[in-house]
Amino acid sequence: MPRPKRKAAPPITSDVDSSLRPEPKKATTKQFDRIDNLFESYANKSLGLIDPDGIVAFCKDVHVDHTDVRMLILAWKMKAEKQGYFSKDEWRKGLKCLGADTLPKLRKVIGGLQKEVMVQECFEDFYSYAFQYCLTEEKQRSVDIETICELLNVVLRSDFPTQVNLLTEYLKVQNDYRALNIDHWRNFYRFFKEVSLSDLLSYDSSQAWPVILDNFVEWLKEKQEKI
Repeated sequence: MPRPKRKAAPPITSDVDSSLRPEPKKATTKQFDRIDNLFESYANKSLGLIDPDGIVAFCKDVHVDHTDVRMLILAWKMKAEKQGYFSKDEWRKGLKCLGADTLPKLRKVIGGLQKEVMVQECFEDFYSYAFQYCLTEEKQRSVDIETICELLNVVLRSDFPTQVNLLTEYLKVQNDYRALNIDHWRNFYRFFKEVSLSDLLSYDSSQAWPVILDNFVEWLKEKQEKI
């Protein structure tokens, strides 16, 4: 996920339940003790939170880079509200849901976290969360282009490599937008699913696409004509 920042983010709300798992069995006191001990091993004692330094240490122990999409999925599973930080309550709920109360179990769970977003409904919820997780200031509604490009590479590149390459190239050279909102973000995914880059004539600008995608399609057509 994008490099953790220390500014606060607004609470994340979700329209969809982010887990298809059945309600986990009630955790025992010993299980919660183990989960809490793990939290304390990474927490900043003065803050009572796992901060960016703690997350870097955690990533090292579970053998995952902090920019890996699985760390973003983990934050989504925990319903983390503040980028780069995990509260004790978020940690408890997330690890209980994942059934992990030891470091070896966490390594195994994190290794398979991408399965958590294979269902379309779950992926769409995760996709919206990824944008909201980057809102690091109070009342912030948009995310800068550089971060959007990083996020596209983390979240969508594995499924849409060509589309992500072209869109990020365009975003970096266009001068109309310095930041994008959640509507732009959601429509990027819709565009990748519905529009074939080999048949841009099928793109209908009257179908409630945001202007930035109209401009992107025109840029693509001009690019193809030069080939």
